Amino acid sequence: MTAESVTQHSQWHVPPKDGYTVDDLFTLPDLPPHTELIDGSLIIVSPQRNFHADVIDLLVSGLRRSVPKKFKVKREMTIVLDRRNGPEPDVSVVLADAVSGPDQTSYQALDVLLAVEVVSPDSESRDRTTKPQKYAAAGIPNFWRVERDGTSRSPLIHVYELDTLTHGYVHMGMHRDRIKVDKPYTIDIDLTAIDEF
Repeated sequence: MTAESVTQHSQWHVPPKDGYTVDDLFTLPDLPPHTELIDGSLIIVSPQRNFHADVIDLLVSGLRRSVPKKFKVKREMTIVLDRRNGPEPDVSVVLADAVSGPDQTSYQALDVLLAVEVVSPDSESRDRTTKPQKYAAAGIPNFWRVERDGTSRSPLIHVYELDTLTHGYVHMGMHRDRIKVDKPYTIDIDLTAIDEF
């Protein structure tokens, strides 16, 4: 790599006075993969750990096993919540009608039935507070927060459903060895199968 290319890649984008918009997120050149937009600020995600990747693989595989044809399971796709917020859930379930083709880069919040965040050390606050609040305000009916269960390799899933009166999520339970729920559709995933990934 030449000194010129190092200089080119190390230049930071200077944010606009009022922050970035979703349009900027999709048009700024050379953004790292999986960059998110939260409150007009670009969030650059740190490298993924094995636990994070394995949980995503486990959930995508499990969710797709029983997904009705009217829904699609997607991983790491931007969800447009509003003009200044474009987070990228680790896993989401969207309406099949919202999928427009292979070049699509995002979905609208109204097309999302479930957003899943796998908590990482660098994203704890965003995944526990910021993103759930924003997903709820945008009307996404179901949210799962996945954490590591103590020092083990096992995932612990917190399941939330949207309360339409308060526009906030209500905690519906925790799942350790198996997640068996009926929203947004009938789901039964053996969480101990993470050892296979």
